[in-house]
Amino acid sequence: MKVTVERAQLLKSLGHVHRVVERRNTIPILGNVLVRAENAKLSLKATDLDLEVTETLPAETATAGSTTVPAHMFYDIVRKLPDGSQIVLEADGDRAVLAIRAGRSRFTLQTLPENDFPDLAAGDLSHSFNLAAKDVKRLIDRTQFAISTEETRYYLNGIYLHAAGTAKAATLRGVATDGHRLAQLDLVQPKGAEGMPGVIVPRKTVGEVQRLIEDSEAEMTIELSQAKIRFTIGNVVLTSKLIDGTFPDYGRVIPQGNDKELVVDKKDFENAVDRVSTISSERGRAVKLSLSPGKLVLSVTNPDSGSATEELEVEYASDALDIGFNSRYLLDIAAQIEGDVATLRLADPGSPTLVQDRDDKSALYVLMPMRV
Repeated sequence: MKVTVERAQLLKSLGHVHRVVERRNTIPILGNVLVRAENAKLSLKATDLDLEVTETLPAETATAGSTTVPAHMFYDIVRKLPDGSQIVLEADGDRAVLAIRAGRSRFTLQTLPENDFPDLAAGDLSHSFNLAAKDVKRLIDRTQFAISTEETRYYLNGIYLHAAGTAKAATLRGVATDGHRLAQLDLVQPKGAEGMPGVIVPRKTVGEVQRLIEDSEAEMTIELSQAKIRFTIGNVVLTSKLIDGTFPDYGRVIPQGNDKELVVDKKDFENAVDRVSTISSERGRAVKLSLSPGKLVLSVTNPDSGSATEELEVEYASDALDIGFNSRYLLDIAAQIEGDVATLRLADPGSPTLVQDRDDKSALYVLMPMRV
């Protein structure tokens, strides 16, 4: 194999694929990236057996061929080569090394045979649809924070993607929850998503898809079956296994009858929660919201360090209410509100609260209260 490629393009592509490779591997080949040159193209592929990323870039192919080299070392070498340089990659079939040349720099890397490299064959993907990359990014951005990190409840370790809504207003919905909070976002259902199976997309996959979206004007193709999902954007193809589990009936958690409505300026509320929570201890991050008509008092009391209060003018016309929340969770949800005004619908100190953007109802958030 002999191929010449431009450094900037190789670096960008390696940046996409090498992230999938775990730094510690018991199987040596999984630490490598598969490099294949043919038909004036260079393709790079990396996998951790659950997730696979392939990217193709233009190259001058003198001799076609393929090999595998250590992914992180290859990336570091390319990163340190001079900007604008042309990189020549050359592998000799008899010796298990890949030579890398650029200007006066020369490296040789140990290789492993391409035949040992695993292929995450997707099989037949039953549903396929296109979405604007900015919509996929928004769906991930608005729900990702609520994904559970508790490994024992593995079925909560991802975003539940499924067809929802009514026949008149069909949606593609993403939901994530960790049992303390829930995030849900609806997009208009794209053609091809009707009747798709509900799938749980793993946390690592979600993070990689989010990083691959560099051009929000791009279009993304999503193909899926009960076991696998594939995202294609530009020259990058990401294939992933899905979480094999049943996502809980989240609809039961979303409160329907919360009759107390609190309307707050999102920025003022966020800043006030942030300020008073400075006092809270790492262990108990509770902030107390004391509501009365037209007024909200936020307070935190920490027996070890002191107390803090802040008063805000708000729109609230119901009975007085004291309710506590984890300040970190409250800030996470406030950060998702895209408009200037947030609406909180409350019931009582022991029931979940519903949070939404006043002017955009496509996303909703549910937060469980804390004892204060």
